[in-house]
Amino acid sequence: MVAEHDVPEHEKDNDSAMKVWIDQDLCTGDGLCEEIAPAVFTLLDDGLSYVKEGDKIFNDPGGHAGLAVVPDGMEDATRESADECPGECIFIEE
Repeated sequence: MVAEHDVPEHEKDNDSAMKVWIDQDLCTGDGLCEEIAPAVFTLLDDGLSYVKEGDKIFNDPGGHAGLAVVPDGMEDATRESADECPGECIFIEE
């Protein structure tokens, strides 16, 4: 049996948690999302932003298949990132 603290965040029952993903085809690479919510977003060497959970970056695959759980307390910053994104590529599921 695996202890709950050993289960990766994205595998826990997070039905009520906010989730986010980026459509890299729309990403302009401005990095505003990473500036606003660095615990949720990261900009990689390809010039595109990706979502992350802790140290795990959802870049393979990206897009909707890279759906990440937003850490507690980062919901407002995640919404702000989506609102400020010039490429309108950040999608939130609540």
